[in-house]
Amino acid sequence: MGAAYYRAESESGDHIEDPSEDALFMLIGDLNDSDNTFVVIQPDEDDPVWFTSVAVLGEGGYEVVRRDTTRNEHEITTSTSINDIARDLTVWMATRNISARRP
Repeated sequence: MGAAYYRAESESGDHIEDPSEDALFMLIGDLNDSDNTFVVIQPDEDDPVWFTSVAVLGEGGYEVVRRDTTRNEHEITTSTSINDIARDLTVWMATRNISARRP
């Protein structure tokens, strides 16, 4: 059975279904600049209309991408605070329209 809402998956293959803010904090904290450079979070459906990703920047910090085609949103920001990123993404994802809102 898949995630009820969304799934987070890192380059290393770690994944969490319906991750909490704390789980996102851990996934982002595990990123490095060699073999686990990004994590992608998106709805667990065939053709997701939104996604967000966090990638390690070479000069330190993280690049955060948020994309939602239904709202015509595409935002790229940078941050050095894993806590802020996890909190902001949790809030952002909670406002997305997930087409198959499964129980």
